[in-house]
Amino acid sequence: MEKLTYYLFRAFVFLFGIAPFRLVYIFSDGFFYILYYIIKYRKKVVFDNLRNSFPQKTDKEITAIAKAFYHHFCDIMIESGKAFTMDEETITKRFRFINPQILDDYFYQKRNVIVVGGHYNNWEWAGLASGSQLRHKPVGFYKPLTNLLIDQYIQKTRVRGRSVLASVKRTEETFHLYTEPSAFYMIADQRPSTVRMAQWVTFLGQDTPFLHGPEKHARLNNLPVYYANIQKVQRGYYEVELILVEAEPLTVPQGSITEKFARILEQKIIQKPEFWLWTHKRWKHKRPQ
Repeated sequence: MEKLTYYLFRAFVFLFGIAPFRLVYIFSDGFFYILYYIIKYRKKVVFDNLRNSFPQKTDKEITAIAKAFYHHFCDIMIESGKAFTMDEETITKRFRFINPQILDDYFYQKRNVIVVGGHYNNWEWAGLASGSQLRHKPVGFYKPLTNLLIDQYIQKTRVRGRSVLASVKRTEETFHLYTEPSAFYMIADQRPSTVRMAQWVTFLGQDTPFLHGPEKHARLNNLPVYYANIQKVQRGYYEVELILVEAEPLTVPQGSITEKFARILEQKIIQKPEFWLWTHKRWKHKRPQ
């Protein structure tokens, strides 16, 4: 079964690899109709999340955001498939860092940095594009797949140039593996598997547990933290602005780095809510009394 899944996956990658973007976006439009109207994939979760996050919005406004989100969600899945076969020139053209020089001083000081982000716009292309645009060595953390064949294929194809992938199971040791200055990418807005070590903040008007990993490793290694503000310029094209979250993590109160990250992400979601991943059961856990 593992091999069959792998071959089906490779067939999917091949087909989307040879198809031009114009064609795959036509497919994405059709996929939206199936996902939203026929399968109704996690529609209750999406609508509940939107209503709870934006109680002031009307049903018409919520529906408009939900439809825009599903369109974007289908595009992200298609673009993720294209990522396996995109060359460096294409990925750099479609995913551009507008202020990479903001990290240059740390590079010349031979200091690592943490770049934190959320499931907002196309987070999948960040690691691919940064290898040729940042001086730092990009190191992206990911959760290994149970299908070892697909996992090995991803490790070989989802990096470009100097970029590498590292398992979240080896996060702590990964921060000490590389001799050249590195930028460690951490997606930190997903629901924690356990709330025991979570940092609780008020996010989109709701008690929300956040992963403590970025703040923990920033403090352990005294690393500055930047937020990757990914914005869609047009369909299939993105720009990234690096925003300082905290330059001196050892000088600020515990929890403040996570709080700052949550506030920046919240602001971006409020501005353009259709670009965040609303299908997650983000508020499944309740804040302990």
